[in-house]
Amino acid sequence: MTDADEMFRYRSDKELMRFIPHRLAHEKKEIDEMIKMINSRIDKKESINWAITLKGIDVIIGTVGFVKINEAHLRAEIGYMLHTPYHKQGIAAEATRRVIDYGFDVMKLHSIEAIVNHENMLSRKVLENLGFTNDAYFRDYLYHAGKFVDANVYSLIKKDE
Repeated sequence: MTDADEMFRYRSDKELMRFIPHRLAHEKKEIDEMIKMINSRIDKKESINWAITLKGIDVIIGTVGFVKINEAHLRAEIGYMLHTPYHKQGIAAEATRRVIDYGFDVMKLHSIEAIVNHENMLSRKVLENLGFTNDAYFRDYLYHAGKFVDANVYSLIKKDE
C-alpha cells in the first residue's frame, strides 16, 4: 500500500495505459482496491508481482510479474508495465529477464507466455529481444477502452532459452 501514490501516477497516465488492458485509474482509491486484489491473488498462488525500482531508489516506477499461473501445465503469463519516462532505457527488459529466470529456475516453469496489444511495438520488441517467439496473432482478442484490439501471443519455452 505504500506504493499506491506512485502506482496511481502511472496507472492514470493515458499514454501508458493505452496498451494495457485495464481501466485507466481516475482516483487513488481504485489503486488501493487493485493492490488488495493483487495481494489476494498472490496469497492464492494465482499470480505474483514485483515492483520495478531504479537501483538504490525505493520508489516504484513499474511492475512485472506472472499475471496468471497455471501450475498444472508449468506455464505462466508474464506482464509488465513501466512508467513512460523510463521507457527505452533497458529497464523493462532487465526486470523481465529477472522474472523469467525466477520462473524457470525457482518455479520450475516449462513455458512463459505474454499477450500483447498488437500496436504495442515497444513491448513486442522487449519480448523478441528476450528470446520470445511470436506464436499467434488474434484479431479483436482484447476488449480495451471501449473497443476490441488485436493481440499477439508470445512464448518462451525453457529449452529455447
